[in-house]
Amino acid sequence: MSRLSVTAVALLLFVSVLNGWAAPRRHLHPIIRMEATAFAKDRKPTAAGTVPHDGIVAADPAVLPLGSRVRITNAGAFSGFYIVTDTGSKVVGNHIDLYVASAAEAKRFGKRIVIVQVLQVGTGKQDARAKDIPAVTH
Repeated sequence: MSRLSVTAVALLLFVSVLNGWAAPRRHLHPIIRMEATAFAKDRKPTAAGTVPHDGIVAADPAVLPLGSRVRITNAGAFSGFYIVTDTGSKVVGNHIDLYVASAAEAKRFGKRIVIVQVLQVGTGKQDARAKDIPAVTH
């Protein structure tokens, strides 16, 4: 191989590394496949001490600490943005529990695999309370 060829290959390799071709791209926000269920409460406070409403989820604090902001997809009409404000004895590991308005709705939701994109990792109860904005009711 000529010296010019070696230089050209080295230059191509250098440019490809700069453009990210040589390394796999990482997501800015981690993505986790999780089993999802749904729950409905009778206005009992969440683990963060807030009132349950649309836009909150329960998760294992070892996986998603209280106050974490997530985007859930593959959940049909329930896909969207959520804040982790609750935990539960049955919510362990890669399991997330979405708040819904009624027990009948929770039963219809059933159990499904969803994609959870972690937008911001929470820091605990105080963080969850600060981020929790109850749904506007009419």
